[in-house]
Amino acid sequence: MSVGILGTKLGMTQVFDDQGNSIPVTVIQAGPCVVTQIKTLQTDGYASVQLGYGEVAQKALTKPQLGHLAKANASPRRHLKEYRTDDAGSFELGQVLTAERFELGQLIDVSGTSIGKGFAGYQKRHNFHRGPMAHGSKNHRAPGSIGPGTTPSRVYPGKKMAGRLGGAKITTRKLTVVRIDSDRNLLIVKGSVPGKSGTLLSITPTNRVG
Repeated sequence: MSVGILGTKLGMTQVFDDQGNSIPVTVIQAGPCVVTQIKTLQTDGYASVQLGYGEVAQKALTKPQLGHLAKANASPRRHLKEYRTDDAGSFELGQVLTAERFELGQLIDVSGTSIGKGFAGYQKRHNFHRGPMAHGSKNHRAPGSIGPGTTPSRVYPGKKMAGRLGGAKITTRKLTVVRIDSDRNLLIVKGSVPGKSGTLLSITPTNRVG
């Protein structure tokens, strides 16, 4: 599994290709991230690399957190994330990873928390069909039967019903890197990614084939 990078969603815009076609894109602040810990099979039983992202004031962290970051000579970081990898030996403590890890045309997977939309009904949350809109109908947007009373005489767990919508971890796969701004650590990605502007994102190279 490849080591990714942490970033922030800045928003959406459009760019134009050589033929003048408009391409909807998302602008992502990708890094810089610093390597704060390296785990190996010998010391931890598995291999991974931990990255820190987002500088904060020293008073924002606890003493154990500051001590952990001090081992890598890293400044206080708001976010830490671990990536499994078979190539942990190629990284060093304190190493800085930027948007230059990616290439134009590369496929990436972007994970983040989707926009929370609060309490939502059946039609909006699960795309249920509405009931008849005739004068005598009393189930325009009602759920209908949620289970017989005799058997099973209860509602099964997991039944699709009204409830909170959004605010969940979402991964959008196989997005194409359209442009890279190395000076400002920006990734311009074709299409949309989870969350609103300011959402923390995890960007990894696409490994799945097909």
